[in-house]
Amino acid sequence: MEQIRAFFGYVGEFNTFSVLLRIFLAVISGGAIGYERGRHGRAAGFRTHLLVCLGGAMTSLCSVFVSTVAGMDGDIFRISAQVISGIGFLGAGIILVKNNSTVAGLTTAAGMWVTATIGVAFGYGFYGGGVLAAIICVVNAALLTRVEHNRLQAIRFYVEVDDIDKIQSVLDQIQTVLENEVFIETVPAKSGITGSVGFEVMNLNSNRGSSGEIKQALCRIDGIRFVVPG
Repeated sequence: MEQIRAFFGYVGEFNTFSVLLRIFLAVISGGAIGYERGRHGRAAGFRTHLLVCLGGAMTSLCSVFVSTVAGMDGDIFRISAQVISGIGFLGAGIILVKNNSTVAGLTTAAGMWVTATIGVAFGYGFYGGGVLAAIICVVNAALLTRVEHNRLQAIRFYVEVDDIDKIQSVLDQIQTVLENEVFIETVPAKSGITGSVGFEVMNLNSNRGSSGEIKQALCRIDGIRFVVPG
């Protein structure tokens, strides 16, 4: 027990071994997160996350070095604080708005930001927090991405109702047709016809049928002017 306490006390200090350990953990953590993201086809993969995590760790190490070894006065958190805001520029280049107005890249950008903070944590010697956050990120990339993928595979439609008085009846029938596995959002009517109301309908049940079959079923609902696959 005393040896374990001595070891943790030693790696908590700023010395050659602790510096190497912090850099090593940052590289391993960033690489593991990036590997899982890259395995799912994301643009920011193994090398990108590794470098971001390493960069975050180095900013912390430089701050600690200047304060403890060089003996300079100043705020040791100032350099690392710039990583938290500066990584936003990198994340902004990942986020895209597709032609169907859907946003892509938010998860990757958030992952890059978290990876940078993990590097900062290791650089300051916050081993427990860095390891725990890295594990959560890897689990998120490995398992929860499947849930997100299934959601993105949902079939989308634009539905326009020709009479505002029929809205409730139409919505009830849509939920019946899609077996309640549906997400509906009100949007401006694309036809521009007075009295029409537009809806974005997302079918969450991939086993309900093909896009063409669902479209035909929706078109048979009284009150729907037209249906356009999204």
